[in-house]
Amino acid sequence: MKIGVVDYGMGNLFSVVQALNRLGCEVIVTANQQLLDTTDALILPGVGAFPDARKRLAETKLDCYLKNAQSQHRPLLGICLGMQLLFEKSDEVTPTNGLGFFKGHIKRFSGTNEGRAYRVPHMGWNELVMANRPAWLENSAPAKHVYFVHSFYATNIEKSELVAYADYCGIQVPGIVAKGSVTGMQFHPEKSGELGVYLLEQWLKGVKSC
Repeated sequence: MKIGVVDYGMGNLFSVVQALNRLGCEVIVTANQQLLDTTDALILPGVGAFPDARKRLAETKLDCYLKNAQSQHRPLLGICLGMQLLFEKSDEVTPTNGLGFFKGHIKRFSGTNEGRAYRVPHMGWNELVMANRPAWLENSAPAKHVYFVHSFYATNIEKSELVAYADYCGIQVPGIVAKGSVTGMQFHPEKSGELGVYLLEQWLKGVKSC
């Protein structure tokens, strides 16, 4: 299977590529749309600030490419900031529109909940709780915890699009979202041990079955 990792200059691509290689994928890391067209599925990674990432996608015209891919029902997985970019808008740094594949608003953790302070960013291992199991994730997972590191999270999302979440100090943090051919993972599956590998593998099996 050939996977295209969208390289728009904002992401720790090495760990994602290594994880995909270990799962037997041929991986192309590129911003070249013709090369991305030769792949079976796309992964949008991301590390950094939402406005910078959105600007880079626009400058490279990859935002239009991804919208076309979504309209053609090509499998797409957004990871961490890559997942956040799939939503309607973000408050990070300055209000910025996202790609709009999912309904929702990216907001910063406030640092307090019901009068209790908590740490921002949300960093470390947290249990992933299933809400709506998609077709590509039919079997039970071998582990429960995945690795998060983020200060912003998706709010006001469609409940039907929430696959799994983590509870962080009483806040329901969307961990996996899915709609049609588009999936997002807020955590880093490539850094999440047994469960992260399993989730990537199951997503790839879903791609293959399509």
